[in-house]
Amino acid sequence: MSLLVAGIDEAGRGPLAGPVVAAAVILHPGRPIAGVADSKALSPANRELLSRAIRRDALGFGLGWADPAEIDVLNILQATFLAMRRAVLALSVAPDLMLVDGNRLPSLSGLGNAIAARAIVRGDVTEAAISAASILAKTARDGYMNHMDTIYPEYDFARHKGYPTPAHRRLLAVHGPCPIHRRSFALVQFALRSAS
Repeated sequence: MSLLVAGIDEAGRGPLAGPVVAAAVILHPGRPIAGVADSKALSPANRELLSRAIRRDALGFGLGWADPAEIDVLNILQATFLAMRRAVLALSVAPDLMLVDGNRLPSLSGLGNAIAARAIVRGDVTEAAISAASILAKTARDGYMNHMDTIYPEYDFARHKGYPTPAHRRLLAVHGPCPIHRRSFALVQFALRSAS
């Protein structure tokens, strides 16, 4: 019996607003998904198509989220690890091995009997399961930020997804932070001080 390998990646560590989202994907060895690559190298339309294919053809996938309040309490690294743990726990099949994009690993305690893990720098480029996870995490987070754009249209979240673009920074200065902004981030703190 072959090892069940889960690729794990996140989206949303750098934004000033919104959650950090992680995905865990176990690809089906008999159903390769053509075109899977690092989500940053794909167009939004291709990411959406591949996201549907991954959800349909993968052996298993899970999503995990950490919201802005959790990010503010834990810090972005620990909130990312929390989202990764939640993604692994959401898998319908327990993996034998986790391949995590980056150079650090979340805690493995409580995730299963004998899950091994390896951190891989630029794993979203070299490991198909991590690439698939990067696609699911990115499309899930982008979908959430598009929805937040309908609730907070003055921030134009659909365009920049909460990242600190010049346009977002300008809108943050004009309107101040909204409930999904990360209060612990320096640019948001500056906007809070300026508004008071």
